[in-house]
Amino acid sequence: MVKPIRHKKIIEIIRSRQVETQYQLARELKEAGFDVTQATVSRDIKELGLVKVPGENNNSHYTLPDRAPDLNWEDRLKRLLISSVQGLDCSENLVVVKTLPGEAQGVASAIDQAKMPNIIGTVAGDDTILVVVKPKSAVSEVIGRFRKLTGG
Repeated sequence: MVKPIRHKKIIEIIRSRQVETQYQLARELKEAGFDVTQATVSRDIKELGLVKVPGENNNSHYTLPDRAPDLNWEDRLKRLLISSVQGLDCSENLVVVKTLPGEAQGVASAIDQAKMPNIIGTVAGDDTILVVVKPKSAVSEVIGRFRKLTGG
């Protein structure tokens, strides 16, 4: 019963002000009387389908998907890679993407939505994403595409 009430409050919060991070949203929820962790907020964001969109001063913020501007997925992925990714590495058929804290879910969602060839899925934590690549020989191509999108 608490989750629907919390989800309603999240929607109210993001409609009334720009929320840029999961930590900021968790703080807003705590101030509203909800006992939440960052992991709970991360799950709520995913369940509500919230997306990050560009805002003022190159800061992105959460919004409902029906209120998101018409961005294609590659543009969204490029913006998130540039603003959130701290590093890339690989092992066998896995690409490890390190992000700023609280940003992994959004970046992973953008990677999934971009439907890039050879990526069969992602798993995101708080600041780390595992990108599963098939075949293993395509790992360098995937990393190259991520680097090309970020301009580096």
